[in-house]
Amino acid sequence: MRRSIVLTGAVIATAALAAPVAVADTTAAGGLDLGRQVLGERDGWAAAEGGTTGGAAAEADAVHRVGNRAELVAALDGGGSTPKIIYVDGVIEGHEADDGTPLSCADFADPDYSLDEYLAAYDPAHWGYEEEPHGPLEDARYRSMQNQRDHVQVRVGSNTTIVGLGDDAEIRGLNLSVRGADNVIIRNITFEAPVDCFPAWDPTDNEAGEWNSEYDAVELHGATHVWIDHNTFHDGRYPDSSQPWYFGRPYQWHDGLLDMVRETDLVTVSWNVFRDHDKTMLIGNSNSRVEDRGKLRITLHHNVFSETLERSPRVRFGQVHVYNNYYESFDGLGYHIGAGVESRVVTDNNYFRLGESFTAGDIIYEWGGTTIRTRGDVVEDQDGRRRVDLRAEHNLAHGSGLTADVGWVPRWHERIHPASAVPGLVPARAGAGKIG
Repeated sequence: MRRSIVLTGAVIATAALAAPVAVADTTAAGGLDLGRQVLGERDGWAAAEGGTTGGAAAEADAVHRVGNRAELVAALDGGGSTPKIIYVDGVIEGHEADDGTPLSCADFADPDYSLDEYLAAYDPAHWGYEEEPHGPLEDARYRSMQNQRDHVQVRVGSNTTIVGLGDDAEIRGLNLSVRGADNVIIRNITFEAPVDCFPAWDPTDNEAGEWNSEYDAVELHGATHVWIDHNTFHDGRYPDSSQPWYFGRPYQWHDGLLDMVRETDLVTVSWNVFRDHDKTMLIGNSNSRVEDRGKLRITLHHNVFSETLERSPRVRFGQVHVYNNYYESFDGLGYHIGAGVESRVVTDNNYFRLGESFTAGDIIYEWGGTTIRTRGDVVEDQDGRRRVDLRAEHNLAHGSGLTADVGWVPRWHERIHPASAVPGLVPARAGAGKIG
């Protein structure tokens, strides 16, 4: 039995739903259709320059109800831009053939690929740390990765709304790729992060080398006007703690939960839960991508970041407004907010609950940035709860000179709550199944 969902925000006039979609499952009290709802007129950067309506203008024949990967791919129409609404009903398993047969990593492996042979060939004991892997085994690993990518990466086109029905909609092991698209809404879905079956070894990445994976749960690549709202992102059945180690480094089979890169712009990320993950959220993916200047304008508000190791978020170039988010830290945490090259982050009234070995001075990490403006944030640790200037705490702890001169003032936002209200407000209402 699906519960009713009470909606917030703006709505527009609706067309009739396609017959296969049960109207009772998509409407809330007052007859508002979840799939037709659009972003509020001041709700973050995605409201600027025309706003974000997703597939709200879809005709009846472009409204779909999907319950497996094949139906989702068909409804997305190869990333086409015709307005469409896609209701996710139940659990979509990414590693599943079109006939419903479960797939394993072995089904994507190139005939010439063997992990044991790969490990033997590129062992730093004889390969060293100066060159990236190359040769037949690396080529076979890359072909294997392409086989998996062709299956797990699905393209989301412009003018699309993807929304979960009820409180149990889930997408497992797929990479939703919003690439070069405009006007997209993704709401009310639990995402289990995709597992890369064929991580790449890079001995030149950091001093000891790193294993790197390929897929984010949701990736915005050159996307504009995107609203990501009331979703839950996590590692699910495949936590990093269960992955093996090779060459003294974790065999990292996850990438980001939500990454926004390559001239992505005008995005609002609201009321989501990000939990139990390492590299959580990347905004801008290269220090050399000067094309990102003037882009990556993103708002993060009323999200939960719980036991995320780093990148919550890490920012390059963008004007990013981070307000009313709730952070739960733990021992072993790297950092929360990364101030990268030419980043201009403004934090507003966030709440940080810190583990015993983590201090207020460690919340920000300086990744080549020179400025960040912090105001109204509250920290709770073993010494109690207090309001802190995160920038000042960082500078004091690390002998740094981050300035507050970000060069802009956030104007695209709705109500900013006092940080003291965040613990009682955000965890109770953020995540999939909690709209209304």
